[in-house]
Amino acid sequence: MIQKNVVRISLCALILAANSCKTVKETSIAPASPKFSKEESSQNRPSEGDIVYEIRSSAEKGTPSSLQNGLELIRNRNLETNDFGRVMNGVITALIQKLYPNPAGRTQISFSALPQTSLYSKILQKIESGKYIEPAPNSQDYLEYVLPFLALLKETNQDQLMRVLPYLERAEELNPSSVLAPYFIGLVYERMNNPAEAIDAYWRAYKLSSECYPAALGLVHLMNNEGQKQEALWILEDLAAQFPDNRAIKRELAQGYYYNEDWYRAEPAIREVLQQNSREPEFILMQAHVLVEQGQYLKAVAPLDQYASIDTTNNLYLFLRARIQAEGYHNQEAALNYLRSMLRLSEIDDKVAVYAAGLLLDSGRTEEQEEGQKLLQRLLEVPSPPLMVIELALNDGIRREAWSEAKGYLRRLLNEGASSQYLLKAYLIERNLGNKDAAFGYAKELHEKEPSNEEGTITYISALIDIGQFGEARSLIESRLAALNSGAVKAMYYYQRSRIQGSQEAGLNDLRSSLFEDPRNINALLGLLEIYHQQGDGRRALYYYKQARSFEPNNPRLRQYEKIYANE
Repeated sequence: MIQKNVVRISLCALILAANSCKTVKETSIAPASPKFSKEESSQNRPSEGDIVYEIRSSAEKGTPSSLQNGLELIRNRNLETNDFGRVMNGVITALIQKLYPNPAGRTQISFSALPQTSLYSKILQKIESGKYIEPAPNSQDYLEYVLPFLALLKETNQDQLMRVLPYLERAEELNPSSVLAPYFIGLVYERMNNPAEAIDAYWRAYKLSSECYPAALGLVHLMNNEGQKQEALWILEDLAAQFPDNRAIKRELAQGYYYNEDWYRAEPAIREVLQQNSREPEFILMQAHVLVEQGQYLKAVAPLDQYASIDTTNNLYLFLRARIQAEGYHNQEAALNYLRSMLRLSEIDDKVAVYAAGLLLDSGRTEEQEEGQKLLQRLLEVPSPPLMVIELALNDGIRREAWSEAKGYLRRLLNEGASSQYLLKAYLIERNLGNKDAAFGYAKELHEKEPSNEEGTITYISALIDIGQFGEARSLIESRLAALNSGAVKAMYYYQRSRIQGSQEAGLNDLRSSLFEDPRNINALLGLLEIYHQQGDGRRALYYYKQARSFEPNNPRLRQYEKIYANE
């Protein structure tokens, strides 16, 4: 929680610093007399405490609670039949309907029935027809500047938006405590593809009141585009706590968890959205995707079947079908059928291509491996292949035992950061290149980085044995064997101890203990095969050869025994 708050404060500080550097743009407005009724004019605004002042102030502030307060003031003071009350009721209702819509409690109002002597009535009628009315030159009426913009909430014409921007900036000068002008300015800049100014304006509105969730949602969209996904998610979580029943916020929060790949939180959030509307294609597909990522392949079939009634050509839909076949049903052929239909497209998604190439390269069929090689080479031909492509090339190099080639790919990945998996592969590559000291260096770095990681500890022990440091290796092995109860991990320690036993019989006992803990331990099976072959015990050697081959038919340590035992 402390880290979360620190990041939030840092984010606020950055945006506030940007605000302090921004100069207010001056606009030149030709003098003229505004034409609106006396009771509406900010120039004739009553003193604080007067009911007219309170209603106008509630409307101008522009937050959900202030607008609701304005409606309650009109109702409680029996102003619903008064011309001023009727007009302000229309103004406030229009703001609520356009900015903070609530389908369950929406109030219908006919703006044409409002008093025609009011300028606001004319503005509201124009809004209904999508027409913008410019404020009177030299007007001091805040609502006259912001209310017409309701007609342009979905406007994309940049010339039109440029024309209204000075009026909105003037409005912010007239009433800097209102969220309306900065929110509308943010919309204008976002539509004009100026994210820096849009973020600045949205933040001004959100800083004035966290109730202005449309500005917060605009801020979230832009922050996501700028790569600030976690910070955007924090804003959404705050909004969801403040407006727990707001559908728009629920949708954005579900999307936020989804695009942040927080599958655990995304699943219930998406499910809640679908409970309100079960026919939303985007969220149906998102639900299927989350279930696949969680390994719940059978559950993912139902939303995919539902989505199939809407669209069967969507790339993500096809990709998820492929993953279910490959990962859920282990049906590689069916998975490749889906993937090949996508690979025929002119533009191939890297993730799809990498996944398809991975399946092909892991295939036991030579022709599919060759197809995978061609696809991988296509992916590597771009000037700067993405890291997932380099990872695939690295894994392929290791699979083919092309150690020098694999080392080249690994070098780039290590430049991005020495993850545990990269260090493990670095150890494997250097060991097979005969560089024992380099291999030991990577194994030691991994062990120091994650001392509680069993795989890292076993790798470190193996590296110690490779460079002849048997004493430290034995000490680590004995301490881990004493701490572990049973299972596959304990089997790996028995195998490592078999490598440093003083007699072949002691080594055989450790290998048997390893198989007792894990009958599929490939190293123990190969170790027994090698010892019995050396002893000339062909019957037992054949038995362990067949066992090892049934688990890993392509293991390189089996090749030297193929001619002897393969046809037995």
